[in-house]
Amino acid sequence: MKKVAFLLSIVLITFVKSQTVSDYKYILIPQEFNDFKESRSYNLNGILEKFLKGKKYTVLSEIKSNWPVDALSNPCQVLSAEVLDDKSMFRNKVIVQFKDCNNKVVLAQKGMSTIKEFEPGFQDALKQAIVQIPVSNPSEAVQKLAESKPQETIKTSGETTINTVVSPTTKTAQKYTKGNLTLQKIQIDDSQFILVDGNSSVPFATFKSTAKKDVYRVKLGSGESTIGYYENGNIVIEMPKSNGEFSNEVFSAN
Repeated sequence: MKKVAFLLSIVLITFVKSQTVSDYKYILIPQEFNDFKESRSYNLNGILEKFLKGKKYTVLSEIKSNWPVDALSNPCQVLSAEVLDDKSMFRNKVIVQFKDCNNKVVLAQKGMSTIKEFEPGFQDALKQAIVQIPVSNPSEAVQKLAESKPQETIKTSGETTINTVVSPTTKTAQKYTKGNLTLQKIQIDDSQFILVDGNSSVPFATFKSTAKKDVYRVKLGSGESTIGYYENGNIVIEMPKSNGEFSNEVFSAN
């Protein structure tokens, strides 16, 4: 009887934890898992991605410039997935982990296969591990947690001092305006940032640094490519016109 109660408690704990995973919409899958690199990848990434999409999660890659705006501005809405090799002499076993922005394990699921060959065995073990993961049902609690992250003052080069949410991936959050249009600058890494309109899920423009200081290659939301640069603390974008010429549009720092 005690053994049955113990097993039921394990199932209940797993269920409760899995509900936490379902609170999230975005899950990051790395290009390769640390325990399954190069020739040992066994397509575990592809299997996990296909499964999560089927459960209505939005799968993100490590290329942050492709992330949706809300995921970039609030990285605590994103879980990171990892598949670990749970080494065993006689079985192919894995552990699937999901971690939050504080590197805390939200859920760890084990899977085991009786298939002895490595590739089909690890694939089968992965499927066994993820089968009980619930459908995504994003929670407002996750959004509030992301917004409650502590703030600190950061001074960016050539720009004004700002207050921004402290997180592993978002370091600046300054606004620029032109007429009635207000854009937010989100720093992706040291070499690129985006300008976003809060009313659109597509970045207004993506900036990538060049060899020249404060000059950037720019890809507009329309798909057109141009250049942009800082001038007196403002951002200037050379906007292409239908006649093949360019006009300078100045976005003033607030």
